[in-house]
Amino acid sequence: MSVQIVLIAAILTVLTAFSTQLLSLAVQPGWMTGLALILAAVAIAWTAVIIWSYMLVRPAASGMPGRALAAGLAVSLCALVLAPTAYAARMAYVSRDLVHHLFAGNMGPVVADDPWSGTQRVNFLLIGADSAPNRPGVRTDSMTVASVDTATGATTLLGLPRNLEEVPMPAGPARARFPYGFTGDGLDSPGLLNEVFQYAENHPEVVPGVPDGQRGPALLKETVGGVLGIPVRYYAMVDMKGFAEMIDAVGGVRITVEEPIVYGKYREGLLPAGTRRLSGEEALWYGRSRTDSDDYVRMGRQKCLINAVARQADPVTLLNSFDGLATATKRAISTDVPQDLLPALVELAQKVRDNPIKSLNFVPPLINTAYPDWRFIRHKVNEALSPVARTPAPAAQAARPTASPEGPVTLDKTCG
Repeated sequence: MSVQIVLIAAILTVLTAFSTQLLSLAVQPGWMTGLALILAAVAIAWTAVIIWSYMLVRPAASGMPGRALAAGLAVSLCALVLAPTAYAARMAYVSRDLVHHLFAGNMGPVVADDPWSGTQRVNFLLIGADSAPNRPGVRTDSMTVASVDTATGATTLLGLPRNLEEVPMPAGPARARFPYGFTGDGLDSPGLLNEVFQYAENHPEVVPGVPDGQRGPALLKETVGGVLGIPVRYYAMVDMKGFAEMIDAVGGVRITVEEPIVYGKYREGLLPAGTRRLSGEEALWYGRSRTDSDDYVRMGRQKCLINAVARQADPVTLLNSFDGLATATKRAISTDVPQDLLPALVELAQKVRDNPIKSLNFVPPLINTAYPDWRFIRHKVNEALSPVARTPAPAAQAARPTASPEGPVTLDKTCG
């Protein structure tokens, strides 16, 4: 009994005080395989002890009620041992499978002492991809760079509208083809930023040496990095439909809808104003709808949604919904984050959650999307990421990221 009490206390301590470290182990396949084997051994040994104890102390054959009660107790104790260990072993298997599925082949120089290679900030391109049977290819209608301070986790979201025109291309074959900015694929193409991804996939010669499925992210990272004037190191792309499944897997997301949002091609849906928990479909429309609004209002809501998900996806929630979340993630997410970086990324994500997330959207009237001032955009990014801008805001102000076009990174009242 003493050993059992100590074991239960240890498990509760790990799940509460060391939940972040537990998630770090959950993204390391070697640890997961070892954990599954250890759990199986513990379950078998513990069950054997229970059965052997029952054999030693079971009532005599004449005492049928007592024998039945003792047998029922032994079976119940075995179930109490086997059920949680089987569940934990299942989680270990699912985690291992997810990591191998998402990050297989993603290699990169990751040093254990400093996984961020001495950089003060690491920049992730977050892409929302929209595709449909009647619209071939992938359109990157949502493009946000999350610039994260590797020491503190302070994060600034830099949003670029999908309809930026004549975007300067990175040096090399892409710039040689579009020396005066991206103009699209033929006369029928408007030449917007959200076409760069698919153009690279359709034209291997502009990203030589990069395989199918990776040309689009590679060129888009370089293009967006050039626009903002910062190196974009990694990307993560989520399919819109898969995003809704991921939100459902964690039980929805609680957010404040400031104004009623009409959605659907034929206005078939409405999100009333107020604070509520949105389902996956509702969260998708919250961040996607342009009915009675425009791209720029939608961009502001997308930043609010990212902020809400980041704050509500705590380790315990993720562990409780891990199976369903993993299934949805495998269908919805693609990324080039190296597998060896995952433990450090889990720890960084916890720091992000503990800090205010700020935002700066490059939308009118701050910029003209048809004739953008690229030097002005880079100046604003530098201003937003300066040490003064990175100073954490007071707790009373740290609730909401901005969608404001005034210029410097501020905190906005458009998010709940």
